[in-house]
Amino acid sequence: MNFAFFRRAVRTVTGPLTVGLALACVAFAFAAPDAHAERLKDLVSIQGVRDNPLIGYGLVVGLDGTGDQTTQTPFTTQTLANMLANLGISINNQSAGSNNSGTSALSTIQLKNVAAVMVTATLPPFARPGEAIDVTVSSLGNAKSLRGGTLLLTPMKGADGQVYALAQGNLAVGGAGASANGSRVQVNQLAAGRIAAGAIVERAVQTAASQGGMMQLELNDMDYDTTQRIVAAVNNAFGGGTATALDGRTIQLRAPTDSEQQVAFMAQLQNLDVRPALAAAKVILNARTGSIVMNQMVTLLSCAVAHGNLSVVINTQPVVSQPGAFSNGQTVVAQQSQIQLKQDNGAVKLVSAGANLAEVVKALNALGATPADLMSILQAMKAAGALRADLEII
Repeated sequence: MNFAFFRRAVRTVTGPLTVGLALACVAFAFAAPDAHAERLKDLVSIQGVRDNPLIGYGLVVGLDGTGDQTTQTPFTTQTLANMLANLGISINNQSAGSNNSGTSALSTIQLKNVAAVMVTATLPPFARPGEAIDVTVSSLGNAKSLRGGTLLLTPMKGADGQVYALAQGNLAVGGAGASANGSRVQVNQLAAGRIAAGAIVERAVQTAASQGGMMQLELNDMDYDTTQRIVAAVNNAFGGGTATALDGRTIQLRAPTDSEQQVAFMAQLQNLDVRPALAAAKVILNARTGSIVMNQMVTLLSCAVAHGNLSVVINTQPVVSQPGAFSNGQTVVAQQSQIQLKQDNGAVKLVSAGANLAEVVKALNALGATPADLMSILQAMKAAGALRADLEII
C-alpha cells in the first residue's frame, strides 16, 4: 500500500467530508479482498457450438509380427478379405466357402502383420471439408503392438451414420517393449497410437450459433448469482437489453445478424471479465483411491469424534496327527487356525470449529486418522450437522 499517495490525496482535498471519504477508501483497501475475475469464455459455452465425436473401423498393416492372431480374431481376416475384394483381388474360397478338405480358406490365412483397430476422432465446430484433424487408433483384437504400423483408409462416421472424415496414415506409438525367451518388458501402452492430422474432413456439420439474431450462453456450472453478474457485465459493456437471464444456467443474447459483426461481437464478449460467485461448499470423496478434496467454502462446527480401529488376525498352522505303533493308521495333516480380534482404544477428541479451509484441515489432522477413516468420519459429521458442505462420492 502506497501511504504517500494517500497522504498527498488527503492534503489536496478540503473539507471534513472529503477527508473522511479519503480515509474510508484507505480502510476499504485494507478490508476488501482481492477480486478474482475470470474471462467470460472460461465460464460459459455457446449453445450449438460443440464438438462431434467420430468413429471408424479399419486395419493397421506393416506390423513387425505383432499383429492379431487370426485364429482368435476371425474378424481381422474377414475385414482383409472384404478390403481385397473391393480392390479387385478375390480370395478363392469356392462357392461354399471351403476348399476340398472342408476347411475354410479364410481360416488358413495366417496374418502376423495386420491388426483390426477402432479409430476415433473429434470433429471441431465450424470444421470445413479439406481440414485435417487428429485421430486415435486403438487395437480391437489381440495385437501385441501397433508400433510402426500404417492405418489404411478408414471412413469416420458420426452418430447419424454419415461419413464425415477419412483417416489414413502412419501411427505414432509412445510406448516401447521387447520380449525374449518368455521374458517381456514394456514401457507405456503399445496397443494404441495417434496420427496427427490423420483424417481429412469430407462433410461439414451445420452449426447454428445464432437464430434470428438471438444467441444463448450456457454456464458451465449452474449458479443464479453468477448468471446475474454475467448479465450485468454484458449489458454494461454493450447496452441494456443485450443479455437476458432465462434461468440459472442459460442467458439469451441479442447479437448482430451480420456474420462479420457477429464474430467481432463474440470476440469482445468472450474477453469480458466477470467475477463469479463463490461456489457451494463441497467435499469430494474418491472411494477407489481414498482421495479427499474440499473447496475453500467448507466449514466445521464444534463436535466430538471417537474413532477406533478394529483388526482381525488369522494365523493358520499345520498340525500333524501321528498314529500309534502297529495300529496300521495313516499320518494326517490338518490345518488349525487361531483368530485374534484386536480393537485399538479410540478416545473422544474435540474437533474445534473451523471458519476457513486451513482451520478445517488443521482440525481434521488433529484426529490422526487415515484418509480411509476420514471418509467415515466426514460422513458421520455430515449426518450430525457439524460439516457444512455437500458430500459427493465418486
